[in-house]
Amino acid sequence: MTAELITIENIIRAGYRLNGIVVETPLQHNANLSERYGANIFLKREDLQVVRSYKIRGAYNCRFNLNAEQVARGVVCASAGNHAQGFAYSCNLLNIRGRVYMPATTPNQKIKQVERLGKQQIEVVLRGDTYDQAYSEAVSYCQKEQKTFIHPFDDERVVEGQGTVGMEILNNFKGDIDYLFVPIGGGGLSAGVGTYFAHFSPKTQLIGVEPQGAPAMLRAFEQGKVVTLPDIDKFVDGAAVQTVGKLNYEICRQVMREIILIPEGKICTFILQLYNEEAIVVEQAGALSIAALDLYAEQIRGKTWSVSLAAAITI
Repeated sequence: MTAELITIENIIRAGYRLNGIVVETPLQHNANLSERYGANIFLKREDLQVVRSYKIRGAYNCRFNLNAEQVARGVVCASAGNHAQGFAYSCNLLNIRGRVYMPATTPNQKIKQVERLGKQQIEVVLRGDTYDQAYSEAVSYCQKEQKTFIHPFDDERVVEGQGTVGMEILNNFKGDIDYLFVPIGGGGLSAGVGTYFAHFSPKTQLIGVEPQGAPAMLRAFEQGKVVTLPDIDKFVDGAAVQTVGKLNYEICRQVMREIILIPEGKICTFILQLYNEEAIVVEQAGALSIAALDLYAEQIRGKTWSVSLAAAITI
């Protein structure tokens, strides 16, 4: 049981708010992976969301922490792509003006998706080469213009929204889950899902998965505090952050059994494998937790294993 940095009641309330807004994505048994590893392996298909990732959950839930004045002034976010899409879609649904700061290295397809989902409500601004640089520019703009910043991961309402992924997994799976592998970028998903599992499935072993080139949560665990990495590999753009959320670190250090690192080359291998064997086209961060299979092959044999396929699909 964790100290209640966020509450189960608020995750459940977030689930009610998101009813009709997000898709209750399937938890699908994967025959190929199950046979290969001798385990019952399930994929939580968050790539089937309207914005192609779980990020809509936290972004939309954040709206309910805003007052009328904040809504009138407009809101701002920084994102490498997935949070930006959820943020833009939410702004369009709720008729709120929003500004999105994205790294200049963001793929053009993601920029176009943000503009499409946000329609006339969204302005996209490209700054810096990493999420952290875009974040710095966004925060400076908010301070100058008195706008409200919607953080992509280090925010209670965002974590509560992402926690509904865990709620859906346990609502739809009958039986015990031995392992849950969760990809980590800034830590919002792992903190939210981890909180829910710690209460309702405490025997499940939660394993956090980071790219080898951006191990911000693992380094925080090792040093006992949030740290800023001086440099990161930007290949896994959806999980490449230099600093994880403070709230998320505090939660994850209570609920995570272990954090493992996946080499970028192995992630590429699993992206191709998912496409060739499953006809699933997944971006780098979406393949993170599935690529952890090889490192846990012996532990998961004969077990029920659920993977959160949590990042966007690239079409």
